[in-house]
Amino acid sequence: MIMTKSYSFETKEDINSFAFARVEGVDASTRDLSQVCGRITQKKADRVVAFLEKAAEGEIPILFARHNKNLGHRRELGGRQGRYPKKAAAAVLKVVKSAIANARVKGFGENDLIVVHAAANTKMIYGRLSAKGRKMKQNFSTARIEIVLKGTPGALKKVDIKKPDPKQEVKTEAKPHVHDTKLEASDTKEKHEHSEIKHDTRSEVKHDAKSEAKQTAKVKHSESNIKQNKQLR
Repeated sequence: MIMTKSYSFETKEDINSFAFARVEGVDASTRDLSQVCGRITQKKADRVVAFLEKAAEGEIPILFARHNKNLGHRRELGGRQGRYPKKAAAAVLKVVKSAIANARVKGFGENDLIVVHAAANTKMIYGRLSAKGRKMKQNFSTARIEIVLKGTPGALKKVDIKKPDPKQEVKTEAKPHVHDTKLEASDTKEKHEHSEIKHDTRSEVKHDAKSEAKQTAKVKHSESNIKQNKQLR
């Protein structure tokens, strides 16, 4: 027997074929919760959700096989004893929906799930006294709910994972290498052209500076010759 961790559920089958969900610290009657859980075991998950939604709204009663002392008989239940535990039905419904969500993550569909385990137990009991000095105990207790779903045979969706082709990987790796060499060659050409342009611009600037200096020297020489001729006259 394989006992699941922190669950009161034992099985000899593979645990991966089950979906689990539980909640603790529920502020509801453990007796009502246990009777609600007893009505949903060995039933399909989609039908259980529809049943609990109606019970949470008070449209249908819940059969009480136990804890039914001085309990009224219901016509909807064929004259058997029952009541309308709306709070307990709503709490169990939340846990069932959580278990269905966990089953979807594993690959199961909602129509392929069956509730194989549903239980409610007392979790904590806090001692309290009544007000106005009356020596009467009114303990406050919380409960825990466990839901286990099982997928029907063949319901698990198998996903085929294709292995990558090593030849394609080599091709994809070789392409960027060729592309990189081309880029490097283009970058070197651009750098060489840019350096040539800079060299040409510098030579042009130097040539212009030399020509300007020669012109200024010629102007000064002509002015000095004019002055000398004036003095000789």
